[in-house]
Amino acid sequence: MHESCGIFGVYAPNEDVARLTFFALFALQHRGQESAGIATADGKKINVYARMGLVSQVFNEESLSSLVGNIAIGHNRYSTRGSSQEYNVQPIVVGKGPNTIAVAHNGNIVNAEHLYEELSGQGYTFRSSTDTEVIANLIISSPEKDWIDKIKYAMRRLQGAYSLTILTKDTLFGVRDHFGVRPLCLGTIDGGWVIASETCALDHIGASFVRKVEPGEIVSITGGGIESFRDKVDRMGLCIFEYIYFARPDSVINGRLLSPARQAMGVGLAQEHPVKADLVIGVPDSATSAAIGYSRQSGIPVGEGLIKNRYVGRTFIEPDQRIRDLGVKLKFNPMPQMLEGKRLVVVDDSIVRGTTTPSVVKELRRAGAKEVHMRICAPPIRYPCFFGVDMATRAELIAAQKTVPEIRDFIGADSLGYLSIKGLIKAVALPRNTFCLACFTGDYPIPVQLEMDKLALETMSAGRR
Repeated sequence: MHESCGIFGVYAPNEDVARLTFFALFALQHRGQESAGIATADGKKINVYARMGLVSQVFNEESLSSLVGNIAIGHNRYSTRGSSQEYNVQPIVVGKGPNTIAVAHNGNIVNAEHLYEELSGQGYTFRSSTDTEVIANLIISSPEKDWIDKIKYAMRRLQGAYSLTILTKDTLFGVRDHFGVRPLCLGTIDGGWVIASETCALDHIGASFVRKVEPGEIVSITGGGIESFRDKVDRMGLCIFEYIYFARPDSVINGRLLSPARQAMGVGLAQEHPVKADLVIGVPDSATSAAIGYSRQSGIPVGEGLIKNRYVGRTFIEPDQRIRDLGVKLKFNPMPQMLEGKRLVVVDDSIVRGTTTPSVVKELRRAGAKEVHMRICAPPIRYPCFFGVDMATRAELIAAQKTVPEIRDFIGADSLGYLSIKGLIKAVALPRNTFCLACFTGDYPIPVQLEMDKLALETMSAGRR
C-alpha cells in the first residue's frame, strides 16, 4: 500500500516562504516520494518549480531563491490518479492573468472522468492526466465572481476525497472535502499562517498548531487576516489508515497523537490474539509502536529483529535479476543473533496483496526463528480504496479471496491474528462514525464504481497533450 500525497501552504509576509515550504515538505516526505513542487505568489504573479524526485533531490539554493513572494504552497506526490511522469507534478497552475491559480491536492476525485469530458467540451485544455487539474479548471470555469464562491461551486460538483491548498496572486486557501477523508490542519508562524497535511510539518518549521481544518471548510488567508467558510456535514469519513499507517507517529490528528494510538492497537492485538512467545518485533517503521503495545500487554519482551533500510526510496534504476530475487532484503534485513531459536510475535500494520509478508516470514525463518506468529493492526482489507490510496483492485486483495486460515497458510506463519474493527476503534479512541472504514466493510461514504482505473485520465488526455 502506498501513501497519499502531502500538501502545505503558508502566508507569511516576513518569512522566506519557499524555504519554509521546502522544510515542511521534507517533513511530509513519507506521504509521497515521486515528485515535489513549490508555487509562490508575490501579489502580482505565481511562480512554480516542480520536478520528479524526492524533496532533497528537486530543490537547491538556486531553485528556492527563484521562488519569491509572501505566499507559497507545496506538494509531495504519490500518484493515485495519472502516471508518475514529469507532466503530472504538482502544484498544477491553470488560468491566465488575474484568473490564475495554483493547486496542490491530496485525495482522489471519483467523477474526474465525467468532469474532464465536460470541461474539455467547454474548451478547457489539460496538460496533465491528474484529477488535480480537473479541480483547478473546475474552479476557473465557475460562473461565480469571487474565489470563495468559485471554490464552493467546485465543491458542489466534486465527488470524492480532497484536501487542497490553493494559491492566487494574493490569497492562500485551504479546502477539505465534506467527509474529511484526508487530514488538514491550520497553524501560525510569526504573524503568518500555515496549512499542512500533518502537524509534524508545523513542528519542523517552528509553527504552532491552532486546529484542524474541518470537513467541508474553506479557509481563506489574505493580508487582511483569516476567514472561514463551512458547509453543513452529514457524514464524516476520515481515513482510518492515517492512524494505522500513513501519518507520522509524531503527528496529531483529531486531537490524538498517533504513537500512543498505535501502541493501543498493539494492546488490542495482545488481548484479542494472545500467544506464547519469546520476543515481540515490529515490522519497521509503522508497526514499531504497536509492537511496544503488544509487549506491554502480553509481558513478552520487545526487541529489534528486522532492520529497515531507510534509504530505499523511489529509484529510476531497475535492479538486475539477482538483486530482484533478493526481494524483501532490499527493505528489511533480519538479525539472526536476535532471532535464532525464538518464538516470535511479528506485528505489522496491514496485509494488502500478500506479496511482502510471505517474504518477511521466510526471511525470519531463515534467520533461525522457531515460530512466527503474525499480528496485524488493520482488520482484513476486503475492498479497494477510491479516495486517494493506491491500494489494489478487489481481485488483488488477498483478504477478499481467502479466509484468515488460508492467508495464514499462504504467508507461511504459525498463526495469524487481525485486530478487529471494534478493537481498532477502541485504540484510536474516537467515535466510529468519525472514520471511513470502507476498505474493511465495503460501506463507502459516497457511491463509487466497483473498479476504477487509475490511468483513465492518462488515456483520455494522451491525444490532447
